[in-house]
Amino acid sequence: MHNYEFDKDRVEAFEKSFAHEKDHMRATRQQYTEAEAKAVINRLSRAIGHLESIKNMISDGRDCSEILIQLSAVKSAVNNAGVVLLQSHMRRCVVEAVQEGDTQVVDDLSRALGTYIK
Repeated sequence: MHNYEFDKDRVEAFEKSFAHEKDHMRATRQQYTEAEAKAVINRLSRAIGHLESIKNMISDGRDCSEILIQLSAVKSAVNNAGVVLLQSHMRRCVVEAVQEGDTQVVDDLSRALGTYIK
């Protein structure tokens, strides 16, 4: 006769171990290529450059319309960095995870998109 408590403990231990392995697989999955990382860094560098320019423009008392145009460029650079990351994430992480049976990545992506779009 089986000891139910013993079997239950073994199942729980296995489930915890499996969850840990899935988290580890998700964490070690290739996030993006070197080219994609470079593209994101370039866009963020562009945004940082625009922000520095905006600080100087404000200190110099420049026209508000010129500053708003620069702010628009910052928003565009940051949004484009997000697009590159999103495309990469969908191509690699989401596809790989779903192929491995991990649908949690879809929920994670949905939550991240909800925050990103706000």
